Amino acid sequence: MQITQSLHTAILVSNLEHSEHFYGKVLGLPKVERSLKYPGAWYQVGEYQIHLIVASSVPTETQNEKWGRNPHVAFLVTDLDAAKQQLLNHNCPIQPSASGRPALFTKDPDGNVVELSQQ
Repeated sequence: MQITQSLHTAILVSNLEHSEHFYGKVLGLPKVERSLKYPGAWYQVGEYQIHLIVASSVPTETQNEKWGRNPHVAFLVTDLDAAKQQLLNHNCPIQPSASGRPALFTKDPDGNVVELSQQ
């Protein structure tokens, strides 16, 4: 087997409206039209997609005080300071990377950890 590309990440959410605000407005990801028979929303990141899927139970309790050591999705940003300000403008929690590299972590409305990193 040879895996050549990652296609998407599925993220369970409890409130689609709150999650669409976070991923669409706060993170600024473009929404993808979809015709599936269950509630959710898809967002495009280059050739990659984020699939928000509404679930009755969302097991996203943070297990480690360092958010980057928990399951998370990571995005590359062009300006980490601007990304941080955008998160602060929307009252999102922020934790800097413990490694000292230019990265920070935040959480979506369900507590799913999201990493934003700058090269």
